[in-house]
Formats: sequence, C-alpha cells, structure tokens
Amino acid sequence: MDILNKLPLSSLRLFEAAGRTCSFTLAAGELGITASAASHAIGKLEKQLAVRLFFRNTREMALTADGELLLRHVQNAFSEIKQGVNSLAKSQQRPLRIHTVPSFANQWLLSRLSSFIQRYPDVQFRFSANTDPVRFEDDEFDLDILYGQPVSSSYHSIPLSVEQLTPLCSPQVAEKISKPEDLYSCTLIQCDAQLYQWRGWFEENNLAPPEQYHLSFDRSFMAIKAAVDGLGVVLESMLLAEKEIKNGDLVCPLVETTRELHYICHYLSFPRYQQHPALEVFKTWLLNELNSANHR
Repeated sequence: MDILNKLPLSSLRLFEAAGRTCSFTLAAGELGITASAASHAIGKLEKQLAVRLFFRNTREMALTADGELLLRHVQNAFSEIKQGVNSLAKSQQRPLRIHTVPSFANQWLLSRLSSFIQRYPDVQFRFSANTDPVRFEDDEFDLDILYGQPVSSSYHSIPLSVEQLTPLCSPQVAEKISKPEDLYSCTLIQCDAQLYQWRGWFEENNLAPPEQYHLSFDRSFMAIKAAVDGLGVVLESMLLAEKEIKNGDLVCPLVETTRELHYICHYLSFPRYQQHPALEVFKTWLLNELNSANHR
C-alpha cells in the first residue's frame, strides 16, 4: 500500500508549520492544539516514514536533511492545493464564458436560454460570438460551440446534433415549387460558410448543379432572414431554422420528395483542465435541449 494513504493531511499540515517555524509550540498555536500533542504527532509521522525529520534538544530544534527535503515538497504541494482552491472559488464567482458561432447563437441558443436561467438562476454568463478559433490556454473562455469538427485533439469535443439540410423558402415562394427541377427557375440563396452547399444537394438528388447563385451570405442567420423575406430558396439546417419553420415563416417544399443531406456540423469543445463548476450543468442542459428538438 502507498504510504501516503496512511498519512492524514493534518499530520502534513503540522509538519509544514513545525518545519517552517522550527517550533512545536508555534506550530501547535497555529493549528489550535497543545505543544505536547504536536510533538507526539511529529514523532508518529517520523515512525511512519522511518526517517528522522527534526533534531531536538532542550534549547532548540532544527530540520534534518530529510526534513528539509520533505518540507520543500510539502510546501509546494500545499501551494498547489491553495491555488486550486482559490481558482475554484474565483470560478464559482465569475460568469461561465461561452464562445459560439454567431448563427447557432442567434438562431437556436439564445431563444432557449431562458429555460436554463429559470432552472439555474445563480449561473452568470458572458457570451462572445464569432468564427475565430478558441485557444483555451489563453483562459478567455470556458467552452466553445463551433461549426465543423475541432482541429485540436487536446480538448474535450462532443458532437451536438445530426442536422438535416433541405431547401427552405417562404410559403409564397413555395407555391412555385412542386418538384426539384423547379429550383432552376428560383433565386437560390447560398451560405458560403456551410460545409455542404447547393452543389452537394443537387448532386445528392442526381441533378446538375446550377452554374451560378444569385445571393450569397457568410452567415446562416442572414441567409435564413433573406429566405423569410421571400428573396429566394435557401439550403439550410432545419435545426437552425426551427423557429421560422414553427412560425410558418419558412416551409420545406421538397422534404418529402427528395434526398436530404444529414450531417453533424456543430460541436461543443472545452478544456480538460480548470473547468468552470457550471460547465457540466450547461453541457447536460444543452444536450437535452438538442435531443428534445430532434424528437419534435
């Protein structure tokens, strides 16, 4: 058995205080025990370690070479413990810092955040939305919701949801669409940031892709808004457009008659170290919300 398992933390705390002060009386005063109890506990520690830690005489006491070696390690260990406890205390006080791609935040996350806040009112948030990669070593964020599979394998990474891409448009535009070929006469809205675009959808349905597209955006929420305004047909995730579909602002005119694209495009990434106490709660809530959305 590892000898460390037999050593109570209180004995090491006492040894650190006695080694630092070279006084059982002062060490005992720090820990609220008697000098006799301190001397007895140090003697027991020396017996357990089978080494002599202090030179003692009637006038003074001093650390042996073994005692000095152990004191350095014990003080380093307590310093690490103190830093960890302080970091935990600070993290409990500071907001959960979330970095996310803009369209996921705008189209899906923020509209559901109220349910989390109602359940966990003490958790504070700080959001940042852009497509820049996150380096958790810089300690700016606690987790990242990103589009596309994470590049770094040094972080925890969880796929969020299997999303379905299908042509979406306003009900008025949908009146002109009864078969896939009707899309050739429509204004097609493209999101340049998507992993899969119109070309992939046409090829999946054994159709020749159009040679040009009339509208292109670099954010999904902009492309979805253009489709809601009746500017054309967008190939977009039904998850991101869930609100617009539910409200009747967008419809899926070909979802029953064509082959749609299914893929995982959003991931949750977070560091393996110094995790915020609320991270696990938020992660569980997020996955549950996505699972509920997929079964509606």
